[in-house]
Amino acid sequence: MKITINQELHELLSEFSVIAYTMDVENNKTEVVQQLLENLDVPFSINEVTSNWKIKETRDGYKKLKKDPSHTRCAVEALVRRVIKHRSNEASLYTLGDLIDLGNILSVEVLRSVCVVDLEKINNDIEIRIGKENEVVNAINRSDINAENLIVYVDESGIFGSPTSDTLRTSVTEETKKILVMIICFSKKDLKEDEQKLITYYTKYANARNLKKIS
Repeated sequence: MKITINQELHELLSEFSVIAYTMDVENNKTEVVQQLLENLDVPFSINEVTSNWKIKETRDGYKKLKKDPSHTRCAVEALVRRVIKHRSNEASLYTLGDLIDLGNILSVEVLRSVCVVDLEKINNDIEIRIGKENEVVNAINRSDINAENLIVYVDESGIFGSPTSDTLRTSVTEETKKILVMIICFSKKDLKEDEQKLITYYTKYANARNLKKIS
């Protein structure tokens, strides 16, 4: 498997990159990970979300692609807002099993959208490109998202995700034993630190093994 960033996307967002790993994992729902999720916090208020530099770079990337980041909100911004509201008892955090919960925890830690999918549902190589007219993202737990001008992840079977939402086709289930984890980066800052956090979380809490970096 390889991941290719489309030239058109690279020309518009020269700093865009992806940290990607495949791995074998244990698929559980443990109190330890649920507690990590419950204790998530961010060091700024809801009024400061869009001024955080990592979230701002993602929003700026959407704007360069002519996608309104307030209308089609990136997953990390939506998650961070929910965490802040959770800390003030205005919202709850859903626990979806360790593999997805760890992706959400990682996303809040690195302040970048994180994609976690069932590796065995990915059909051959992946291209990350700009969505075309009339394409949609069949988003999980929400209506279809207009993919035009949105960054999308595509395999031979079609779109399986975006920085706004992953899709049902490649979603993690109770049967999942192998996963692909991608951190979506709109700049090349903090890449090593964020990569190490990915490795640490999944090795420590999901007994990840046979880790393979994909590029």
